[in-house]
Amino acid sequence: MRHNISILVENHSGVLARVASLFARRGFNIESLAVGTTANPSISRISVCVIADDTEIAQIVKQLHKLPIVLKVKRLERDAHFTRELAFIKVTCDDTTRTSVLQIVDIFRGHIVDVSPKTATIEISGDSDKIEALMELITPFGILEVVRTGSISIERGDRVLSLDGE
Repeated sequence: MRHNISILVENHSGVLARVASLFARRGFNIESLAVGTTANPSISRISVCVIADDTEIAQIVKQLHKLPIVLKVKRLERDAHFTRELAFIKVTCDDTTRTSVLQIVDIFRGHIVDVSPKTATIEISGDSDKIEALMELITPFGILEVVRTGSISIERGDRVLSLDGE
């Protein structure tokens, strides 16, 4: 089962490596990982997506709490958060196919961020399924390059992950 974990950590060098190595040492493959600073520049938030069962996730959370650089860990409950990722997709497109590519991108609420005589670069954000569906439809045009961020997640409603409260 896919689980999303949010981790608040001290913002300094080596922190990401220590967190990632904890997963590797225990044999868990990180499906997605994204990190960025929070409103407080001395704290970063790491969003991790991992496939594991509930027992394994509980163990991961316990182990994360033991790292001194980890300030707070929260396993995000299914249906109580939303997740997005960003992708840039460079696709072959010329005068004869450009309109078709633009129509598909528009259906997915993506944007063309760069155009050349032979290519178009698409920007799209959404859940993994949305990005995969767009890629499936534009594959016949010829995907040249794909760059994807890791998934980021935030809880719905007034739930907040901070050092001040839950």
